[in-house]
Order: sequence, then structure tokens, then C-alpha cells
Amino acid sequence: MTNPQIAAALEELAVLYQLDGADRYRVLAYVNSARTIRSEGSSVEEMAKNGTVTSLPGVGKTLEEKIIALVETGEIPAAAKLKEKLPAGLIEMNRIPGLGPKTVRRLHDELDVSTLDELKAAAEAHEVSAMKGLGPKQEANIVEGIERLQAEPEGPERKRLDEILPIAEELVEILREHASCEEAEIAGSVRRLTDTCKDVDLIATSESPKELATHIAGGKPVASAGKPSETGVRLETHTGVGVDVRIVEPDAFGNLLQHFTGSAAHNERLRAIAVKEGLHVSENGVLDDKTGKTDLFKTEKEVYKRLGYDYIEPELREQRGELEAARDGKLPKLISRQDIKGDLHCHTTLSDGHDTLEEMAEAAQELGYEYLAITDHSASHGFGDHVTPDRLWQRIEEVSRYNEGNAKSKKNFRLLAGSEVNIGTKGELDYEDDLLDALDWVIASIHTSFSKDEKKMTSRMIAAIENPLVDCIGHPTGRLLNKRDPYPLNIGEAISAAFESGTLFEINSNPQRRDLNDIHARMAADAGVGIVINTDAHRAETLSYINYGIATARRAWLGPDQVLNTGEWWK
Repeated sequence: MTNPQIAAALEELAVLYQLDGADRYRVLAYVNSARTIRSEGSSVEEMAKNGTVTSLPGVGKTLEEKIIALVETGEIPAAAKLKEKLPAGLIEMNRIPGLGPKTVRRLHDELDVSTLDELKAAAEAHEVSAMKGLGPKQEANIVEGIERLQAEPEGPERKRLDEILPIAEELVEILREHASCEEAEIAGSVRRLTDTCKDVDLIATSESPKELATHIAGGKPVASAGKPSETGVRLETHTGVGVDVRIVEPDAFGNLLQHFTGSAAHNERLRAIAVKEGLHVSENGVLDDKTGKTDLFKTEKEVYKRLGYDYIEPELREQRGELEAARDGKLPKLISRQDIKGDLHCHTTLSDGHDTLEEMAEAAQELGYEYLAITDHSASHGFGDHVTPDRLWQRIEEVSRYNEGNAKSKKNFRLLAGSEVNIGTKGELDYEDDLLDALDWVIASIHTSFSKDEKKMTSRMIAAIENPLVDCIGHPTGRLLNKRDPYPLNIGEAISAAFESGTLFEINSNPQRRDLNDIHARMAADAGVGIVINTDAHRAETLSYINYGIATARRAWLGPDQVLNTGEWWK
């Protein structure tokens, strides 16, 4: 049983407990443990069998007993009892975006619905909007959510890059450590650093390919493997990720790596142009019609050179003009991690962060930064104790004292007093102008009321953009990868307003967001809008998320001159 299967069973149990009215802390314990198990690189089944599963965070004896029962019998007894008690369709209803278990239970109890079809029929008959606390908007959202669930294609779920990249990196190192391995690289969408990925492609060279395939099949992250052969092996990890390992002779490494890095659209265009020039391109080499000879290449640079192109970085291979630019010598110099001089969006214990101002500052200095903006949530979007105006004035003084101490120590580092200010439903901000004006940096974000139509959301956004006290718009489209779609927004109008007002846009590096996405970031930069790449870090360790923002910026064709926080603090 794979880790995702165990995690899914625990998540299902948490939903069943919620539907049955269990204590929220009990439910939360199962949700948190499922998250831990889903991301664990070793086999949790084996850990349960050898008595070490309680070493995982949040997994105690009670949960250990449930996991052991699950791997031995295929089900958790508590879940089986609840399934006998509750209609099976309620779990499916719980998957509808915006519906929680309490509302699902209400719908069942008050409307006697137990399946998606029954709930859809009740919503279309306007029975849902007649319930207390629900209205036409929620009713329409339920119908839309059911239709989307029923239209979901079958197949493996795409995972965010941060969920799949560490697995790929671990596996490629296992290949490289073997004596018979000459070269090994990650390919596919993981190498192109896309937002989400379906699986992992690994390319290796070896004079003993079957021996190398057998070695990787026995790697620690591997849950199951096909039969190793002279050309590679198919794997599945404990985290449920499919892995294709292809092994080739060293002379063809460049051809195979180029082909399996993709994207499909890039390769199709590459092949179409090549055919017109009498060449045929595949993973097997470049065939010349005139000579009948097939050329193999050890490197990708040689492949592209043979076809008449400058080398194209993997992040650009999406059929967005990169081939034409490579022919004309006009490919951009892409931004790199070393270019970033500071981070302008992070949180501390003053709002929903987990580390103090001093701890965040220390972590930023360890990364070699010259500045860090502290941008805790504002008065109307606080966590626990809201950041009142008085408390923010105090924070400004705290930042000033910190910087005075740094100046005396002659440290080349500066903290910036900032705030992530909530954008209200009409574009208003939740601090007075004198307080906002006293801050070094104001980043404004939408956190609430996502369901308004595009016209209202765009007007709301533009009102904030045009506020002269707003420096930057945070996570501009509000999306959460695999969880929440962007709110309706005319991004073109927002970009135009930002250019006119000089307001910056953020690429939020949190791997759950990566917002702006690469297409919108390129649109904004091409329009002359300044870009900053921030982490939105809520812990010192997540300042490292900057790498995901850099990946998005590279996919957006951005160079260091288009990203403001590659330079010294400018305000």
C-alpha cells in the first residue's frame, strides 16, 4: 500500500468523523497526519510493520493501530463502521468546492439528498437557496462544482512542482551514485519547472544499462518497479509518483534528453521546421535526407546547433517563440537565484508567521540578502490578534531600532517596515494614509470575497493599483494550485493600470501559488510593469521558496533587469 493510499484513507476517515459530528481537534489530527504520510519518502507500510511509524510527526499509538489495520486488512475499522452509518454519497458531496462536512450533513438531513445527482436536482429546483444561511449564489456554485467533479478526466492527478521535484532529485542521485552510471538528468515537465507535473522522466547513460536499471528499481523511494531491461525501467514511488527511467548509450544522451524534456508543442514545432529542411528529429537522432545519415549527439547544445539554433533553456521550451528567437540570436539572458538581493513579502509572529522578526532577519542574511521587508497581515485580515494601527506603529519603531543596531555593527543588511494590506471589496485599504505613508513598503492583496464577477473584481483591483500609497500587488490572481482557481479578473486591464500608476506586480514564490503565473508575468513585463519576486514566507525556512518564483520568472522570459529586487533597495 502506497503512502498516498494510506493518506487518502486517513483523509476519508477525517471526513467521516466530521460528517458524524466529531470534535474538530480529533479531525485535525487525522488531516495533519495524512499530510505528513503523503509526503514521506519511505514506505509508511513498512514503518508500520517494523514499529517505527510513530516516529513520524503527529502519529501516535492510536493512529499506528489504525494504519496497521489498514495495511493488514485493507480498511480502517472505524471508517468501516461510519460507512455503514452514513450514506456513501456524502463523501463525494464533500468534494464539491466550498462545501464543508457540516453543510453536507445539513443538505442531507434537510433535503434528504445522498448523491451528487440528487443534490444537483435539489439545487436546480432551488431547494438549496431556500435553506437558512444559503442563497442563490451558493446554489449556483454547488451546481457548477458538481458539473466540474463529474467532468473530471480519469488519470493520475498532477502534483505541484514542490511535491515532485525533491523525488526526482533523490532518484537521479541514486542513479549517479552507481558505478555504471556515466550521466543522469531529470527530463520532462519537472526539468522545465512547470507549476504542476504528472510524473518524472529520468535519462541516464551506462555501459551496463540493465544493471543500472536494477539498481534504481531497488532505491529507497521506490514502492514498485517493472522488469529492469537494457533500455530502462518503470517505477512508482511510495508517494504515488510514476517514474520513467530511460537508459541510452552515451553518444545519444543529448538526443534523448532533448526529446524527453519536451514540451510536446516545442518538439512538434522543432520537427515541423526540420522536415522542411530535409531533417527528421527524434529521440533516435537527427536523420539527414540528403546523406541518409543519422547523427547522434552527447549534448543538447549539439542537437540544437545541428538544427540551426542557439541553446534553448528548458524553461523556455513551450512553443512561445523560443525557436524563432534562438534562430535569430535573440534569446533572453534569464534571471538566476544569484541575482536576488532581497525579499519583499514575509510574515512573522505578529500575524500568522511562525518565527520572530529577528529570526526572519537572520535567515535572510544567511541567504546573502541585503534587505527584507516584514509585511504582516493588516487590521482586517489578522490572525489571532489583529495587527492594529497602534501595533503597526510599534513595529515601525522595532524595525528602526533593529536597523540602528545593524548600522552600529556595520552590517550590510536592512529591514524594511511594511504591511500586506488587505484590499477591501471596493478597493479600499484598511489603514489610514498617514500610517501607510510611514511604511517603507506596502504590498496590497485580495484575501476575501472572491466570488464577485469579473467587472467588480477588476474595478476593485484597479482601485488598489491606483492608490499612490500602494507599492505592489501581492499574488495578483489569488489562485492556489490544485485547490482554487484564480478569481475572475481582467488581467490585461490590471496590467495597463499598473503601468500607468507605476505599481509593481509580485511573482509570489509560494509553490502553492506561483502567482503571477509565467504567462501573466511575461505579459506584465512586456507591458513595462515592474516585477518583484517574493516568497510570502511564513517561516524562516520557507524563504528558500524563492527558487520557485525564479522558475516562474525564467519561464516568463524574464532577465534580472526586469525584476526590481535584483538591485539595491531603491525607495
